Amino acid sequence: MHTIVITGASDGIGAAAARQLSAGGVRLVLVGRSPEKTRAIAAETGAEHHVADFSRLDEVRALAEALRESCDRIDVLANNAGGIFSGPTTTTDGFEKTFQVNHLAPSLLTHLLIDRLIDSRASVVNTSSIGARLFGNIDLDDLNDWQDFSPNRAYGDAKLANILFTKGLHERFHDRGLSSVAFHPGNVATNFAADTDSPLRRLYHGALKAFLISPEQGGARLRHFIAGRPGDDWRSGEYYGSPGRIGRTNRQAYDPVMIREHWRRSADMLGIDW
Repeated sequence: MHTIVITGASDGIGAAAARQLSAGGVRLVLVGRSPEKTRAIAAETGAEHHVADFSRLDEVRALAEALRESCDRIDVLANNAGGIFSGPTTTTDGFEKTFQVNHLAPSLLTHLLIDRLIDSRASVVNTSSIGARLFGNIDLDDLNDWQDFSPNRAYGDAKLANILFTKGLHERFHDRGLSSVAFHPGNVATNFAADTDSPLRRLYHGALKAFLISPEQGGARLRHFIAGRPGDDWRSGEYYGSPGRIGRTNRQAYDPVMIREHWRRSADMLGIDW
C-alpha cells in the first residue's frame, strides 16, 4: 500500500486532496498546524495525522522522527504547507517567517527523511505558485529578505525557492530513484493572505473572489501530482503551471549557479549536509 504524507493538510487544497485520495486504497498521513482542524480532516478521511508548526524547526524535527518511526516507506511527500505573512517576522529559529515556513522547514523535513524517500523511490511534490514569477527576485546575500521586505516579495522568493529546491533534488537524487516536481495550484479561494497587509488580500477576499477556483479544484491539481507517475504523468525536476503543462517561471529558476548556491546557503542556514 502506498504511503502518502501531505503537509498543510488541515485546510485548503491539502485537505481537499486528502478527501479525494481517501477512497484510493492508500495510507494517508496528514500534517497540519491546527490540532483541531487536522484531527477533523484525519477523522473524515480515515488518515493518520501529526501536528507541527513549521515556524518552529524543532517541531519539524520531531515530525520527521515520528514519521520515520511509523512509516517503513514513504512513496510521496507532498510539501504543501506554506502561506503569505506580514512582516518581516523573526521566528524562534532566527529566520524570517515566510522564508522558514515555505522553504526552510520543508527542506529540513525532506532532508531528515531523504534515505527513506530514496529507498521508497518516492516522489517529492512541492506546492509552489505563479507568485515565483510575478514577485520573486532572490538576493543570495539576503535570503530572508530582511533588507527589502514586502509580503509579496517574500512570498514570491519563497515560492521560487520551492522551484529551486525541486530542481536541486532532481539534480542530486533522481539517479538514485527520487523524483521531484513543483506546481502552481491555481488561484484558489481559501483563507490565503487573510492575515496580511499584502495587496493579494484584496484579490482573495474581495470582489474578485468569485473568479477564483475552488479548494476542490486546487486539491485536484495537488492530487494529480501525488497520484501521477513520474515519467508518465509529469517530468521530474520541472515546474508545472497546470497539470500536464510545464510552465514558464522566474528566470532565476533556470540558472544552474542560482540553483546550486541557493541549495548550499539554505543547507548552511539549517546546519545540514546532504
